[in-house]
Amino acid sequence: MKLTTITNISVDGVMQGLGGPEEDRRDGFRRGGWALPLFDARAEELLGGIYQRAEAFLFGRRTYDIFATSWGVVPEMAASPIGRALNERPKYVVSRTLPEPSWAGTTVLSGDLAAAVAELRARPGGELQVHGSGTLLRWLLEHQLVDEMVLLTYPVVVGQGTRLFPADGPDAALELVEAGPVSNGITLHVYRPAGRPRYAA
Repeated sequence: MKLTTITNISVDGVMQGLGGPEEDRRDGFRRGGWALPLFDARAEELLGGIYQRAEAFLFGRRTYDIFATSWGVVPEMAASPIGRALNERPKYVVSRTLPEPSWAGTTVLSGDLAAAVAELRARPGGELQVHGSGTLLRWLLEHQLVDEMVLLTYPVVVGQGTRLFPADGPDAALELVEAGPVSNGITLHVYRPAGRPRYAA
């Protein structure tokens, strides 16, 4: 399977708390819900199509808990194209503290993560998708386990919060595969890792 990450970010790279003011208050974050006012039917249709491509999903613990208590149980969310994909397909969550997941179709990965992800990527099929899951996503990038990155960038500067890329992290060149407008100023960019960047002498 191709490991694809899908990330909703602001122009200044924030990925924390896009869904609502109470979604993620870590580190005093007070500006949650910055994406939803711009997320319309066209954006939902695009994202629903992305979810439909998934063969399976891989989550960090925090994102998994948010999704399990929303897409997994809220009837109108579970019945949507995104909800159907999430509920019908296998889900893998990285956690050392989740004993018995309540969301059907979930497998907990708690041992050698690099080996587990490599085994999943070696399976035939479509995409192993990672949505959100910032800590996991940064770890996957650091260990060069990402095949493709989908960024949905919203025309807003949040000004605080956890960003996709840390202030000091590994560098990477990217190949642009696809780019274009979505709606309400949201843009789609699809990248593939392309080794190390070239720096001017």
